[in-house]
Amino acid sequence: MQQTNIPPVLVTGATGRIGRLVIDQLLDADVPVRALVRRSEAAATLPSKVEIFTGDLTVPESLDPALKGAGAVFLVWTAPPRAAAAAVERLAAHVRRVVFLSSPHRTPHPFFQQPNPMAGLHADIERLITAAGLESTIIRPGMLASNSLAWWAPAIRAAEAVRWPYGAAETAPVDDRDVAAVAARTLHQDGYASSDYVLTGPESLTQAAQVEIIGDVLGGRRRVTFEETTPGEFRRLSEGTAPGSVVDMLLAAWSAAVGQPAYVTTAVADILGRAPRTFRQWAADHATAFTEGA
Repeated sequence: MQQTNIPPVLVTGATGRIGRLVIDQLLDADVPVRALVRRSEAAATLPSKVEIFTGDLTVPESLDPALKGAGAVFLVWTAPPRAAAAAVERLAAHVRRVVFLSSPHRTPHPFFQQPNPMAGLHADIERLITAAGLESTIIRPGMLASNSLAWWAPAIRAAEAVRWPYGAAETAPVDDRDVAAVAARTLHQDGYASSDYVLTGPESLTQAAQVEIIGDVLGGRRRVTFEETTPGEFRRLSEGTAPGSVVDMLLAAWSAAVGQPAYVTTAVADILGRAPRTFRQWAADHATAFTEGA
């Protein structure tokens, strides 16, 4: 039974990778949940206990019904940068607490210090949140484990080699479920105001090792091999699948990461009181997505 003595939490990006998991975590904690969706038909993908509101971050007044009476907002920014100031101002007029899904652009590791337009946007929104006087928690996932589904699953399903650059580059993939659990905890429990957390998995792994782990988990279901490609080949392979600026950012980040361990934090364990899931655990739980699709 949902708690009735606490105000509901509004989740933006409710049907996205992290937002959808945050909803599940909040419901498991008996926290009343509202979801902001741009189209009403999206409600069909959400649990029946969730209160659905249609709104658009680019139209601040459309947020009012969802914000009225809410106690906190999980903010995933998916709108154009120019809309951020008015949207944050609207949030501040209604709620006390915001948990913002940002990026590790302040992290002292070369992997996270490459030019990145999204990082610049996140920094701007963080400044807006601070200026608005909101009680805020900033969560900064590093590399998400689920990225491997978009990157490597198509080749694995097709029984082809994973052709990828900078196989020696090390990252510490964090399980999306752990990111969502941290977000949910900081949304409905006190003690996390004015806090900033970089979230990573527990171990530094090369990209080639991550592909090898997926192959180990799949066992006889798929033969998984890794083939190093050049940056130029990767750019050609990525044409039509990702913006050139994103490809350039990834190549620069992976290049900078070669030869040094990934940045690893204890933030997930510190907040949740348990160890973060390993990449092998994540791969085992999502094995069918590499053979049959999501």
